Amino acid sequence: MAADTVTQLSDETFKNEVIEAEQPVLVDFWAEWCMPCKMLAPTIDEIAGEFDGKAKVAKLDIDNNQQTAMEYQITAIPTVLIFKGGQVAKKFVGMTSKGDLQEALKELV
Repeated sequence: MAADTVTQLSDETFKNEVIEAEQPVLVDFWAEWCMPCKMLAPTIDEIAGEFDGKAKVAKLDIDNNQQTAMEYQITAIPTVLIFKGGQVAKKFVGMTSKGDLQEALKELV
């Protein structure tokens, strides 16, 4: 697993790690109590390994970082946002297939 290539985000680090990033950033908005989020986690880890060096993959716990979750109007989780140049380029709400996430990232890298 490539969990070590997944960046853990916070409200404090979001701007620096995501908005100012040179490469596309996939952000998984999740919470500890969310079962679909836990089901999506291995997929996120695999994508982090596959796109290592080409895109950044990160996770944001919405319970501990409500400011960022509110700013991006995260009303259901899991939600995956893919940022490019500081802007949301793609948005996926709910369980998303690995293929859909891979295709979205490939378009941006």
